Amino acid sequence: MVMKTIEGHTLAEMLQSGANNLSNHSKKIDALNVFPVPDGDTGTNMNLTITSGIKEVKGADNTKVSQVANAFAKGLLMGARGNSGVILSQLFRGFSKSLEGHEKMDAKAFTDALEYGVDMAYKAVMKPVEGTILTVAKDAAAAGQRFAKEEDDLLKVMEVVLTEADASLERTPDLLPVLKEVGVVDSGGQGLLTIYEGFFEVMKGGSILLSGKEETPSMEEMVKFEHHSAQSHMDTDDIEFQYCTEVMVRFQDHKLTEHPYDEPAFRNLLSEYGDSLLVVSDEDLLKIHVHTDVPGDVINEAQKFGALINIKAEDMKVQHSTILEDGKQQGTLGVPMPKEDHSEFAVITVAMGKGIADLFRSLGVAKVIEGGQTMNPSTEDFLKAIDECNSKNVVLLPNNSNIIMAAQQAADVADTDVQVVSSKSVPQGLAAMLAFNREGELEETANDMTEAMAFVKTGEVTYAVRDTSLNGVNIKEGDFMGIHEKAIVSNGKSVQDVAKKLMKHMIDEDSEIVTLIRGAERSDDEVNELAEYIEATFDDVEVEVHTGDQPLYSYIVSVE
Repeated sequence: MVMKTIEGHTLAEMLQSGANNLSNHSKKIDALNVFPVPDGDTGTNMNLTITSGIKEVKGADNTKVSQVANAFAKGLLMGARGNSGVILSQLFRGFSKSLEGHEKMDAKAFTDALEYGVDMAYKAVMKPVEGTILTVAKDAAAAGQRFAKEEDDLLKVMEVVLTEADASLERTPDLLPVLKEVGVVDSGGQGLLTIYEGFFEVMKGGSILLSGKEETPSMEEMVKFEHHSAQSHMDTDDIEFQYCTEVMVRFQDHKLTEHPYDEPAFRNLLSEYGDSLLVVSDEDLLKIHVHTDVPGDVINEAQKFGALINIKAEDMKVQHSTILEDGKQQGTLGVPMPKEDHSEFAVITVAMGKGIADLFRSLGVAKVIEGGQTMNPSTEDFLKAIDECNSKNVVLLPNNSNIIMAAQQAADVADTDVQVVSSKSVPQGLAAMLAFNREGELEETANDMTEAMAFVKTGEVTYAVRDTSLNGVNIKEGDFMGIHEKAIVSNGKSVQDVAKKLMKHMIDEDSEIVTLIRGAERSDDEVNELAEYIEATFDDVEVEVHTGDQPLYSYIVSVE
């Protein structure tokens, strides 16, 4: 069998088959999360994302591959959940862009589209991490492009793409130390490979159907996958350049005639000015973020393409003591804030648990999206909340590292002015709200909120969903775990003992306030006993207790 071209209806079948294959295996990928917290998982996020894409494809004209790819990309963008879902949406956004105007695609067009998707996905991530879905996509696309120069049979080309994707997946432990430590591969890469396997079945003349039930992993498979964040963010202490610079430009035809916009070339140019670079553009807008010592030069380069809309250049080396002091003067987290009109300025946050949602509302949050662990909101969820707030200025607080990219993607496509404050936990989100200034400028307020998060340490007590060994710690299913930021620092059968060991790890001589947020399954007696232990063990530490009613996490802890 030889396949020289792929038409629109065939591409639609390939996408459906890939989505079905991912759905059939999504829970297996979730269950194989080596880091054993009951959190949002790669398989679920990618499955929900691709399902949104397929919904758009079913309602689109499938005469041309460009129409099918465009519908799929649009659906992925709106349904993207978690880091893996956002990256998947960017891979196929680039795939779609490359196929604009194509009625059908040959081997060259197909591999060019895969390669363009890789380029767009890398650009979407502020600090790309190798050994993830990005690496698997990159290696597979490169292998396909090399082979397509000599072979025009799409079936053979796809076989090469699939073989290299599998080989690249097996190499991921060599690129990420945490994967190598436990002898696993990256789950995002596995998800992409699963989709490609569905493509290949259609190209061979078959198709993968939705089974209606998902496989249960064997014990051997339990150590094959790893779920982790695909994107890591620069630590404030590690910032080398002085000014956090953000520029937004609306493209203008007369300027583009004189200075044609070439995103890769422009990105390479700006990379010489600093680090932490992000360049995102669509048909109308150009957005830039860079840490640099020469913000004026960046602004001048950006202005060549159109009209400046927003500019921000904040000195990142300014001390944050004033912000911290201002936050303390606003009182404890439990003090209700006055009701505010959100027409000018709104904060939208993500939370699970009625008590936590009420805490955020008391601090001035306009809208709380229910979600977090095990239920990551999509880009569309954020856009719906933004629309419902009907505010001129919006700040998004994700409160989970796996939700940040979906929030950022929503900010990029929203019709109003939106800033994402990249809170990775509930304590960070609450600290950010204490620095919220409704009367300030959007960019300045978001920057102040981001800086305030640096003074909070986050702890969590949850349970293990499977046996594992990580960082030299042997953990049994059902054990409680004390987690400081992302590191497991205590574990055992007693939730109280684990929580106390976590406190010893987090609290030091500089600590002043410890906030305990009680989960749905913990009693008043338990949380009071823990509070009394903290006060008796650590001098000059004030303890605040709030009922969060959050599932999965017995305690969420903030130490300031």
